[in-house]
Amino acid sequence: MGESEQTRQVWVIGHKNPDTDAICAAITYANLKNKTGNGSIKYVPKRCGDLNGETSYVLERFGVEVPEYVGNVGAQVKDSDFRHTAGVDGSMSLKSAWELMKKIKVVALPVLDDDGLLEGMIVHGDLARTYMDVIDNRELSRARTPYSNIIDTIEGVLITGDRNACFDKGKVVVAAGNHSTMREYINEGDLVILGNVEERQMVALSCKPSCMIVTAESFLPPEVIEEAMAIDCVVITTAFDSFTVARLINQSIPIEYFMTKGPLITFFEDDYIDDITETLAKVRHRSFPVINDQHQYVGMFSRRHLLEMHQKQIILVDHNEFSQAVDGIENAEVLEIIDHHRIGGHQTNLPVFFRNQPLGCSNTIIYHMYKECGVEIEPHIAGLMLSAILSDTLMFKSPTCTPVDIEAGKELAKYCGVDYEKHAMAMFEAGSDFGDKTSKEILFTDFKIFSQSEVNFGVSQVSVVSQNQIDTLSPGISECLEAAMNEKGIDMVFVMLTNVIEQKSDILCAGKNAAQVLSGGFGENVLTGDNTATLEGVVSRKKQMVPSLSVGIQQL
Repeated sequence: MGESEQTRQVWVIGHKNPDTDAICAAITYANLKNKTGNGSIKYVPKRCGDLNGETSYVLERFGVEVPEYVGNVGAQVKDSDFRHTAGVDGSMSLKSAWELMKKIKVVALPVLDDDGLLEGMIVHGDLARTYMDVIDNRELSRARTPYSNIIDTIEGVLITGDRNACFDKGKVVVAAGNHSTMREYINEGDLVILGNVEERQMVALSCKPSCMIVTAESFLPPEVIEEAMAIDCVVITTAFDSFTVARLINQSIPIEYFMTKGPLITFFEDDYIDDITETLAKVRHRSFPVINDQHQYVGMFSRRHLLEMHQKQIILVDHNEFSQAVDGIENAEVLEIIDHHRIGGHQTNLPVFFRNQPLGCSNTIIYHMYKECGVEIEPHIAGLMLSAILSDTLMFKSPTCTPVDIEAGKELAKYCGVDYEKHAMAMFEAGSDFGDKTSKEILFTDFKIFSQSEVNFGVSQVSVVSQNQIDTLSPGISECLEAAMNEKGIDMVFVMLTNVIEQKSDILCAGKNAAQVLSGGFGENVLTGDNTATLEGVVSRKKQMVPSLSVGIQQL
């Protein structure tokens, strides 16, 4: 279904491996856009990663639903204006199929069963084959052709018999010989085509055919009708002559007899265009059936629809580097960016609204936008904003924290009636409860990739509330680092095990020159081992860790 048939949506989404700020910013900014918009667009918060324990606690604490997961924002089949042609029944005649194709200007028709499932396809080529190939005179019965198809095809009138029955045995015969020879080639069960001579009609009926078509006639003598009824013969009259009827008769065959039954190449509505382009290039069909997740037919997709794609429209929050963004972002239309991090090197195709401020949290920016727009901040929205600020600024203790963040946080605490210190400790404890998570899962909980001087490096931050947690987690995480670099395709990896109470971080690293980069950025005295370091007072990835690592990389 194209966007013209439904409410247009814009997705608001944070970065991969989202933290509390990324998730809360998606929710709070989508809420602001919906309150200040004109209703023609629905802004929907999304996420592109699993929630950590801290964020899960925050959403539950303020009774807010978890945003829906989105793994890729690239263009999908459903984002095109693919043609929603109706399916047809397999009993439709070839003639009716041809007329329908001409009427709706298509070259293929999907054949469906009673449940809307795709049974086959009938295309122009199939119809051409029925005209050009030699079809023997038993094809009509082998196809179990309904008499209703025959009547419609030759514009006939049913005189006797059941129009819903089928011609399912015998051959098609044109009775063109003399009376004596007719009995030699008309057998019981045949379909006989003949003219409006009563004597010849009676001779044909004496052979007990299944069906008799009388051409160039609209009236039959009563005795002919009585004889036909006595032997259960279907009688049809038509104004067409015998030659025309003989030429048209095979067009009454149901399309299911000639259709392509499989294996059929189909696309799901949710298939990504990038995943089907190879098929489109290799298979020279003009169109392909589209099915939904219940495997029911919904329409036809062709190559020309690639030129009519509707890109998903996205607002990025809490990041602006595409390396941290949801997959497929390069194929989406970015409308806005709300962020408090450094500006990356990626460019957009069109101008965007970009609000980037050197503050400790994206939600601090969003808080001020609520104020600027004069929008009331509801208690649960205030709770989300406060939680994000407390998380990103480590309860106002991070070097990234500014007076603006502190003012916003304390004001929001009043809106939602929360003791921010108690709330922050509850959040940190929830975030440091790793439960049954594996070392790999902990490593990737809050993991971001950066680039500097053609070096790609990852930085993970794991927040804990005691040194004992650091000592427990370190061995398992260290064993995952080499595999993490291979999985992410990066040159170095650094893990910050940040003690939010003592305001320091123990560092684990891996990769060629990783330890050299650490000592270059922070000084040789920080190294406590070949690939470990202790950084007193370093708790911010954005303001302390990444800038210093960038300096160290530049010194290589």
